[in-house]
Amino acid sequence: MKILDKYILKFYLSRFIAVFAICFLIFIIQTFWLYIDELAGKGLDIFTIGKFFIYFSPKLVPLVLPLSILLASLTTYGTLSENYEFIAMKSNGISIIRSMVALLIFHVFLGIGSFYFSNHVVTYGELKSYNLRKNLAKLKPTLSIREGIFNDIGDMNIKVSRKYGENEQYLEDIILHNISNDEVNRLVIKAESGEVRNENDNYLQLILKNGNRYEDIVASTAAEKQKYPHTRASFEEYILNIDISDFNNVDLEEETYRSTYKMQKINQLKKSSDTLNTKFEEDKNVFAESFILGHTLKKLPNLNPNQIKLEKNKIDGSFLKLLNSPEVYEINGVLSMADEEVDLYLRQLSNKKKTFFLQQKLINLHKLTVNERYSLIFACIFLFLIGASLGAIIRKGGLGLPLVLSIIIFLTYHYIGVFGKNAAEDNSISPFIGSWISTFTIAPFAIYLTMLVSTDRVIRFSLFDKAIEIFNKIKIKK
Repeated sequence: MKILDKYILKFYLSRFIAVFAICFLIFIIQTFWLYIDELAGKGLDIFTIGKFFIYFSPKLVPLVLPLSILLASLTTYGTLSENYEFIAMKSNGISIIRSMVALLIFHVFLGIGSFYFSNHVVTYGELKSYNLRKNLAKLKPTLSIREGIFNDIGDMNIKVSRKYGENEQYLEDIILHNISNDEVNRLVIKAESGEVRNENDNYLQLILKNGNRYEDIVASTAAEKQKYPHTRASFEEYILNIDISDFNNVDLEEETYRSTYKMQKINQLKKSSDTLNTKFEEDKNVFAESFILGHTLKKLPNLNPNQIKLEKNKIDGSFLKLLNSPEVYEINGVLSMADEEVDLYLRQLSNKKKTFFLQQKLINLHKLTVNERYSLIFACIFLFLIGASLGAIIRKGGLGLPLVLSIIIFLTYHYIGVFGKNAAEDNSISPFIGSWISTFTIAPFAIYLTMLVSTDRVIRFSLFDKAIEIFNKIKIKK
């Protein structure tokens, strides 16, 4: 490695490390405010809180890294250009493109390193942070009831629209449901208001007011199920004791959840994706066969039009008599039966459509995660080329203009990626395009700017320079 390459690399690394540290700190603070409701009031020590942020921090690296590369390369090459160091290089026959070679190689290795980091460290951090969050939710469950979402407390799932009172013991618009061992929701309780009246070591007592209780009956036979499908009861006050004895002995290191797609490595994601896809196809085939075989419209009475003649000349003028005729009664009966069957099948298709949509979404998320880890390699390279080329063209060092440009480019890159991911989740576009669309968008821009800088083109922001000149004149007059 030549002295020039060492100089530029050292100059760049000092800025990259500083920018990365600052951006990482900003995102950590944002994370703290995002999860403060889950951590506050739990009596956690500093060690546990610190461990939470250590486990959570690896997933921030793929987000912070592109912005750091862009800003560091912009400021580095902007400063070198502003200080006329590129002119000195050119006088010795060294082009700007040649000065990028060492850093380009560095970013190739950085991109590969980011892939392995995402595939190993981020997945491990996701495993630890996800399980730690689930275990923390079991501590002091009354404090973990958050407004507007369902909260797991003991064997119940509770949602409230509003909490108020000195200790937030009063609740409004309450929905509770209990999921049985077969993972079927059989019990639902709705109440207008409620109160957490007392809490001991083993039970959480809820006083519910003005509501209804619905429960499906577990029947041994289909006839019994049809006879007693469910129970419904209204109440003015209902006392519910929730068992929270298991909350007293919470192991924060317990790893119950190990199979979410964010915790899996590339080989595991591909295997899970294939398994889910196979099951998805089997479910579709089974549903199609059962739907066709269970179709009862073909079992409806077969009416022969030749046997039912409602000739106009045979009607004696009594419309009521016509309506009460056996022929019309039979027709109405068949039509009514057909209408009920069609409504039933439409509901079945609608429910199954939602189920298939969720299955397809999960498959797409696995494929998206795989491609996102590969796309990060090329994103690092292209963002460096954009930053370095813009810095050399604009010839502005410092943090003013480079910071603005970096944020604009990064937000464009980031939100295009978010749009692509959301579209791929809904199956509007393929997961491959959804994960690569942001990289494909910046690639032509990076190539164009690199070709532009090779011709020694300079972009001057006259308005920006004029504003600085006016500001300096005003400052001198004062």
